[in-house]
Amino acid sequence: MKKFVLALTVIAAMTGAASAADLGARPYTKAPVTAPVANWTGCYLGAGGGGAMTNNDNNIYDPVTGTAFTSNQTNGARGWFGTVQGGCDYQFQNWVVGGFADYDFMDVRGDTNMGTFATGQMKQDWQWAVGARVGYLVLPQLLTYVSGGYTQAHWKDTTLSFTGLPQFTSPGFTKGGWFIGTGDEYALTGFLPGLFWKTEYRYSEFDRQNSPINDFATGALLVNSTQKFREHSVRSELVYRFNWGAPLVAKY
Repeated sequence: MKKFVLALTVIAAMTGAASAADLGARPYTKAPVTAPVANWTGCYLGAGGGGAMTNNDNNIYDPVTGTAFTSNQTNGARGWFGTVQGGCDYQFQNWVVGGFADYDFMDVRGDTNMGTFATGQMKQDWQWAVGARVGYLVLPQLLTYVSGGYTQAHWKDTTLSFTGLPQFTSPGFTKGGWFIGTGDEYALTGFLPGLFWKTEYRYSEFDRQNSPINDFATGALLVNSTQKFREHSVRSELVYRFNWGAPLVAKY
């Protein structure tokens, strides 16, 4: 009996060893590759376009006595623009701060008038801005931000007509002011490394402008107008960042 039990033990041991040999070594599996996320530290260039809406609070007054000839009124202007931009950002943890400058090529037009005496059309043809922004990374590839800074815009000469004939003219002018904005920027990692898509709403307000209104034929000063411009714009741009692929700063 003892010899029988010993024989079964030897057979079981040999069978286990053979089974382990048949299984072989555990195959090596490579760790999954994690897709890279954006590093927001660095400089960029962008281009795009958008639309603008401007309100002009104005009236006409005597240049000598200051007596108002018309009551306060608001004229509107609407149009589009193309924009180019450049800037640099710095990322620390989930926060991004940076500075930028942009230039807009504009075609924003609106009617203006001298009470019931004459009507014309004003045109804003360019604007530039320089400012800073502070943002927070909601996702590693999605930045939400607020911006603000200084802006300056130009309005062209305006001709005012009565019964279809030009009667008055007002020279063009350049006016400065300030802006605030908010927007988001998203890394298009699946399309082209380094390419981002940015959309921003911006409110701009300009210093008051006092403009002469002259006789069209002789150029003689007739009256003055005071104007206050407030602008709403929405812009969308494609942005290319030069530092794509650099070591990440933030930890998520």
